[in-house]
Amino acid sequence: MTQQLSPHVTPTTTTRRGRRVLRRVVRTLLVLLGVLAAPPVGAAALWATAMATPEPTLFTAAGLVAMTVTCALLVYAGLRRPRVTAAVTVAVVAVTAALASVTVLLPMDETPPTPQSQPTGYWTLPTGSRLAYTHTPAEGAAATTPIIVLHGGPGTPGDGPDDVDRLLAGQGYDVYTYDQLGAGRSDRLDDPTGYTVARQVADLEAVRATIGADRVVLMGASWGATLAAEYTAEHPEHVAGLLLTSPGVLWAPAWADREEGDIWDRLTPEQERRIDDLEASPRLLAWALLMEANPRAAHAVVGDAEIDAVFAELLTIAAPAATCHPDQPTGETPQSVPGFYANQLTSADQLTVPDPRPALRDVDVPALVLRGACDYKDPAIAREYDEVLPNATLVEVPGAGHLIDAEQPDAYRRAVLEFLDGLP
Repeated sequence: MTQQLSPHVTPTTTTRRGRRVLRRVVRTLLVLLGVLAAPPVGAAALWATAMATPEPTLFTAAGLVAMTVTCALLVYAGLRRPRVTAAVTVAVVAVTAALASVTVLLPMDETPPTPQSQPTGYWTLPTGSRLAYTHTPAEGAAATTPIIVLHGGPGTPGDGPDDVDRLLAGQGYDVYTYDQLGAGRSDRLDDPTGYTVARQVADLEAVRATIGADRVVLMGASWGATLAAEYTAEHPEHVAGLLLTSPGVLWAPAWADREEGDIWDRLTPEQERRIDDLEASPRLLAWALLMEANPRAAHAVVGDAEIDAVFAELLTIAAPAATCHPDQPTGETPQSVPGFYANQLTSADQLTVPDPRPALRDVDVPALVLRGACDYKDPAIAREYDEVLPNATLVEVPGAGHLIDAEQPDAYRRAVLEFLDGLP
């Protein structure tokens, strides 16, 4: 039996109702898409513009325009009502701005460390750098060859002068320590892309000339050892000896596809939790994205003082992982303010420098390479210094990690003094 349609419901009527429902669904989806997609589209436009310009006004404006246009076009396509579209768009922009003001735009409030000592003075170098330095003068008759201490990091100076500086001064050496460009009490650059290995080498050469020494002993730890090697490859005639402690990689590109060892791999669960909490800041995450796009843009948004304080807290948390006992406190950590932009940009530049090893193989400079037995760095890194430098001696210090002087001070100082006594 054939079913009869109601005289009021025809196939045409059913089709029209279906189309109206479909249109309403599509329009609703367009409105929702406009509301939800506008913020990420604005963020993407901001990021893309930041790649081309470090000016916050410009890339922020680009983000706002992209967000406004995206929201307005999609909402209007769904509503076809200009006034409602305008109201919805204003509301979306206002809510997004309000959320940003209490997340990515809210400055981080880490307290920077307070330096424990004042520098002897400042060098204004021909390179354009203004560096804080400390001179610990020799006691008695001064040796003709001074010692220049190169801190690690990049960008992580000590407090200086320390007990080792005073010990060496007592042995007749003039000892100079300085905060490298972008770290400690030294000046920061307006353009962070100026932090390069070549700039640090040029600064060191200018320091040598400023103190009036024809030849110097370079005493570098971690990155400081890398810097000492880079300088020696370029200016071997000015180097009388190399004291290299817990050295960083000799040439970073050789380790680009290898695990060199990372302090972050040695963290305890509690240390990991504290660092995760610190790095969960929306502002820090946004900063990291900007760093990928354009370091100058990131620097314009998050300045040195703000990010250096965060870096100092990260280093304080991670410091025990540099020792043989990551679960035990290290005591006092350096209170000099580290430089995060110097750290990040100089480290990145290390992957672009020419290979210094061919030049170093022809350098007959006495060198002592000290490595802690439980240093987190791959043992092959220290061995490479021993293999490349013709007149090097590698000594492994039992019971010490990356911070040899802190964990085995007697063994460290004995090795240093014996090396210096043996210099011609």
